[in-house]
Amino acid sequence: MSNLIASSKMIAVVGTGVSGLSAARFLRAQKLPFVLFDTREAPPAQDVIVAEFPDVHCQFGVWDESLLQSADEIVLSPGLPLSMSAIAAARAAGVPVIGDVELFVRHAKAPIVAITGSNGKSTVTTLVGEMATAAGIKVAVGGNLGTPVLDLLSDDVELYVLELSSFQLETVTKLGATVACILNMSADHLDRYNGMPEYHRAKQRIYFGARHVVVNRTDPLTQPPLADDVTRSSFAGSADFKNMGVREQEGDTWLCDDLTPVIKASELKLPGRHNIDNALAAMAIGKAAGLPMASMLQTLTSFKGLEHRCQWVAEVADVIYYNDSKGTNVGATLAAINGLANSHGKLVVILGGVAKEQTFTSLLPALKAHARGCVLIGEAADELAAMLQGEVDFERAGSMPEAVSKAQAQAHSGDRVLLSPACASFDMFDNYQARGDAFCAAVGGLQ
Repeated sequence: MSNLIASSKMIAVVGTGVSGLSAARFLRAQKLPFVLFDTREAPPAQDVIVAEFPDVHCQFGVWDESLLQSADEIVLSPGLPLSMSAIAAARAAGVPVIGDVELFVRHAKAPIVAITGSNGKSTVTTLVGEMATAAGIKVAVGGNLGTPVLDLLSDDVELYVLELSSFQLETVTKLGATVACILNMSADHLDRYNGMPEYHRAKQRIYFGARHVVVNRTDPLTQPPLADDVTRSSFAGSADFKNMGVREQEGDTWLCDDLTPVIKASELKLPGRHNIDNALAAMAIGKAAGLPMASMLQTLTSFKGLEHRCQWVAEVADVIYYNDSKGTNVGATLAAINGLANSHGKLVVILGGVAKEQTFTSLLPALKAHARGCVLIGEAADELAAMLQGEVDFERAGSMPEAVSKAQAQAHSGDRVLLSPACASFDMFDNYQARGDAFCAAVGGLQ
């Protein structure tokens, strides 16, 4: 246990969502005193808090900021920004602010593989975890994906594989990962960050203290500002030395380890060209972590992907429907469109939701090239319509069943209908999972 935590008289846990409650349970198990803060007067987990922490002091809604400033340390939930006035004042008063990831790092004994990026990080994190399992390694997978990091801690774990968001990385000082990777960078969360440079700086924190970094050779923003003595490898693009890339050989596209072909792209169960990059990234990360190639290839030939990420849903009347509800930013939707594009048929794309201060103009070339039409939903429908007007056919829909019905009417035999909204879901749904489930249910009702 670190001296800082051991000497703390009082820790403030700010935010009572999933990661906040995970931190509270961890601190209680460590027999460390803490208080709970939440900006909401009635947090959704209030009944759980009362049942599990009846003796813990809570401040919901309006806070006594002097109490916050008297804390020895603040554990801030990733959904809350460091720029909050109460947090900024506490920092100015000299109170250290960390997150659950920083707390996790202090106690984790096994090596850490850390993965971030604007798109694909859940797929790659899961792939690397499955590759480690196939190799017989006791692996724990979580973070922004599924299980909170503090819930993963165990002396039995031999390798941690973590998906980390920019929000989680904001409060990391030295992650010290054995392997760290930024998969790609595209504009996202600009409703939280003051422009792309600030978002980029948050992502770059994943490299702090890393022993081996894996970068996307085709994306300069994934390059770390590190000293030359840090080991580097890369993925994407053409096969080359110290790069997981692709090469064409005898009419087939091969994924290569350095210059050695190891698996045909056609053997991957993941649909779309963007998933070739995800597979290359997983292999590059796995190789850096010491995973055997045989286990990695075994995983790539069996892994069918995650729900809501270019997930094959159904084929109805010679039209295939894909659920990419996790496409919550322009970069993710571009990857999905380009990944599913081919010479057979066109796409009908369902777009819209909460724009998160993004602009959508970079979607237009791909839509003009590959889309038969679009169906627009949610708050961003007007902005999307203005971009598409006179360029790509579109219709509007007020609900997901209506959107699916209109997409079916637009589609021709051999086409694909793609839900990849390029937006957050909170105007119409609780989360992207609920949006994807609504899409799948609507597709299930088609005749």
